[in-house]
Amino acid sequence: MHPASSIILFTSLSGLGFGLMMWIASGLSRPSGHAFMFLSALAVMLAGAGLLASLFHLGNPGRAWRALGQWRSSWLSREGVAAILAMGTFMLFALAGGTAGWLGWIAALLALATVVCTGMIYAQLQSVPRWRHPLTVPVFILHALAGGALLAGLDLAALILLAFLWLAQILLWIDGDRRFAQSGSSTASATGLGARGRVRLLESPHSSANYLLREMVFRIGRKHAAKLRLIALIAGGVLPMLFLLLARDTGLFTVMLALAIAFHTAGLFLSRWLFFAQAEHVVSLYYDGPE
Repeated sequence: MHPASSIILFTSLSGLGFGLMMWIASGLSRPSGHAFMFLSALAVMLAGAGLLASLFHLGNPGRAWRALGQWRSSWLSREGVAAILAMGTFMLFALAGGTAGWLGWIAALLALATVVCTGMIYAQLQSVPRWRHPLTVPVFILHALAGGALLAGLDLAALILLAFLWLAQILLWIDGDRRFAQSGSSTASATGLGARGRVRLLESPHSSANYLLREMVFRIGRKHAAKLRLIALIAGGVLPMLFLLLARDTGLFTVMLALAIAFHTAGLFLSRWLFFAQAEHVVSLYYDGPE
């Protein structure tokens, strides 16, 4: 599928913001004074910036509020409701100086629920077999928690979570490459002509570019994707873990932590770009199938 920059920014920045909220609101990260207010403001700004970016992916951003009323059936709507409740509760917690522990835990659970809803938007889609995977939601959660731990300066927690994150991400990449073939979808099943024998396309359904080709049939070469995966793994996981280990031994904690955050964020953006770019939609079967 087409990796729209607005959706990449939305899923990446909001995940970092809500991940940081979870650590602060739960009390597992205990900054005080100016550090508490700075990190709290950073969490709200990241989450808010991500949600704002998502509006640019809508055909009519002015009607975005209407999506909130479909929470009974739509994970997108549930995400919006959970995000508003999480940010509102967290801001009350922050304004209270972090003293209302019960309010913080509610905010943390709502932030976690928001990240789960974001992952479920994609994990529940039968039309994209690569996304319909048991690891899709855990990877979203691990990205949020690992990134949040880095921003909160929790080096040990970040080290452990980064290891689990990239193990899960590698497994998702490997198994995801087989999901479309395992789904049983083919040109024969898509056209309903399988009973008549082998089915192949005589020509493409369209003679020029259109919305489906632009949004649903985006393709990336396997060799190119393999290189980008390696870069994402090194930038988002290996280097941040190395910097965190050096931070514990060299005494340059602030510098090493800043480098870890910078490289992890770059790896996050790249892995999220691949998440969308490699998603084979079943509609591609009408255009000679997935690569």
